[in-house]
Amino acid sequence: MTRILAAILAAGLNMPLTLPAAMAEGKVMVELPNLSGMSDEDAEKLITALAQVNVITSNCPDYDISDGEWTLLVGTGDMLAKALGMDPETYDEQYYGPAFRMLEDPGACDRIGPRARPIIDDLIEMGGGTEHVSE
Repeated sequence: MTRILAAILAAGLNMPLTLPAAMAEGKVMVELPNLSGMSDEDAEKLITALAQVNVITSNCPDYDISDGEWTLLVGTGDMLAKALGMDPETYDEQYYGPAFRMLEDPGACDRIGPRARPIIDDLIEMGGGTEHVSE
């Protein structure tokens, strides 16, 4: 099965993204993937997928993920939003608003949930991590 993330991450690269680690509420800090050079178009596709997976894994018990995995997803999304020049309000409106509206669809959990593991695995292959790292 072709994964959208693999295509996005393999795309031409031209946007620098250099944020080495992400922290969740001051508790868990993880390494973020190297997405340097990713085009704006691919970054927007990835940030959409990250928001959707974050909402589903946070709200659908069958697709629960660890704190480290959650931090990897959120930190990568935040890194992309910053690289795209988005303020937090725009980021929430454009990506998280639609992702939360998906919860109105009873099939959303089973449609989006299976995408979480492949995305997390791809982010790890790109240098991201789910284990705590020191500041």
